[in-house]
Amino acid sequence: MYKSGLVPPLRLCFFMWLVFTIEFYLSVDLGYLGIYPREITGLVGVVMAPLLHGNFNHLVSNSIPLLVLGGSLFFFFPAIAHRVFLQAYFFTNILVWVFGRPFFHIGASGLIYALASFLVFYGLFKRNFKSVIVSAIVIFLYGGMAYSLLSFDDRISWESHLMGAVVGLVTAMLLRNK
Repeated sequence: MYKSGLVPPLRLCFFMWLVFTIEFYLSVDLGYLGIYPREITGLVGVVMAPLLHGNFNHLVSNSIPLLVLGGSLFFFFPAIAHRVFLQAYFFTNILVWVFGRPFFHIGASGLIYALASFLVFYGLFKRNFKSVIVSAIVIFLYGGMAYSLLSFDDRISWESHLMGAVVGLVTAMLLRNK
């Protein structure tokens, strides 16, 4: 068990910022390493997409919720946190690869939606004091994320948001007795 719930999300954020810094200083665009649905070469994005960001604002807007939601997961639910985090990371991206529109999907927002969805639904399914309080706090802080599930902006990978929310819900259902 970690002394701080922030350690695993901080590691991921470190790599997100490292990749962004490399892109910036070398003037390269690694967006082609994102998820490209239904193309074998696009499978590399299942691993790489959360590390890639289109600009500084995109990176910051993914880093803060990743630290808050990921930190909450590892701090409050350490026994299941690694499993939840890995399922959220990989299953979300696999579903985007299967169902997404044919363009490069980048960013950690699918993971963020999966974590938020898990934390909310786990509290609703588990119904113990700690889980319900965490669920209520996530709804208070990030409830507005639900609105963007219905926003089909061509510039945003809403598929990542939707698939993340679904993965979080299913993971919460499967682990409700853990």
